[in-house]
Amino acid sequence: MKYILVTGGAGFIGSNFIPYFLEKYPDYSIVNLDLLTYAGSLENLGALKDHPRYRFIKGNICNRELIEYIFTTYHIEGVIHFAAESHVDNSIENPGVFMQTNVNGTFTLLDVAYKYWMKKPFQYRDDSQACRFHHISTDEVFGSLGATGLFTEKTPYAPNSPYSASKASSDMLVRSYHHTYGLDTVITNCSNNYGPKQYDEKLIPTIIRKAVARESIPIYGDGKNIRDWLYVLDHCKGINLVYHRGKAGETYNIGGRNEKDNLTVAYTICEILDRILPIKPQETLRSYKELITLVSDRPGHDRRYAIDATKIENELGWKAEETFETGIVQTVEWYLGKYEVL
Repeated sequence: MKYILVTGGAGFIGSNFIPYFLEKYPDYSIVNLDLLTYAGSLENLGALKDHPRYRFIKGNICNRELIEYIFTTYHIEGVIHFAAESHVDNSIENPGVFMQTNVNGTFTLLDVAYKYWMKKPFQYRDDSQACRFHHISTDEVFGSLGATGLFTEKTPYAPNSPYSASKASSDMLVRSYHHTYGLDTVITNCSNNYGPKQYDEKLIPTIIRKAVARESIPIYGDGKNIRDWLYVLDHCKGINLVYHRGKAGETYNIGGRNEKDNLTVAYTICEILDRILPIKPQETLRSYKELITLVSDRPGHDRRYAIDATKIENELGWKAEETFETGIVQTVEWYLGKYEVL
């Protein structure tokens, strides 16, 4: 049995990834380390409560003693590192915790992995030859695009928020441990994820939640900020491919090729709700679209992100299976079930 440490597995992407990974690999056991901050919940993994190949540990990735205990107790042979503070608005209000978790936490994981798996730089221990550290990052490290162009793996980093700066820093640490010590690392930079289990304060859950409650749906600025939307299970499949087949020391961009501005996302969700959860005739509201409200933009709001996923498509055979049109319907239906309105 091979034990893999997954950090942040109770969060949005991690809690979608772990059930997928356990089902796909019956010879893997997963140790999930999560601090259970506002964005993580064990409810996301309720189906795994009694799973024989799943262990949950509540703890902080900055706690070196705990990380060392996990490595030695379970003989960890791989790390898939999701754990991060990731809410941009929160990083503007309280950047310090982002530096601590995203930078110092990543350093702690890397350094423990290096010292546990390797005798010295570029020499793995005999029982750790296949061990790998996979770091999950974001397209926000690249900054903002103009009206044209795509982020590639060669795009220079230009982070514009404390969150993206902390992720860029953690990416550089991962790179340094590969080039300085020979640690087998891979990095994936993804575009905006959507799907089940996302934290309620994120854009798409907020649109659905506010619409169901008949409250104003807040959209920053003019609503024309563009993101490349990636369905979370497609992202999980890409992570799996890179973890198992990606080249050591390389980075891979994972994007959905689904560019939408925020107003279009809001209108699309409202049209789905108009169709599957019609407003009652006695209500003054005629369409959920009437709830959409433009609000003051947030500081440093990047205008456009878009990923070029050619590398992972050509080298590893990955391709997003969900279009935005199919994925968003599944997403809306999941949240309506969560909010008990279906």
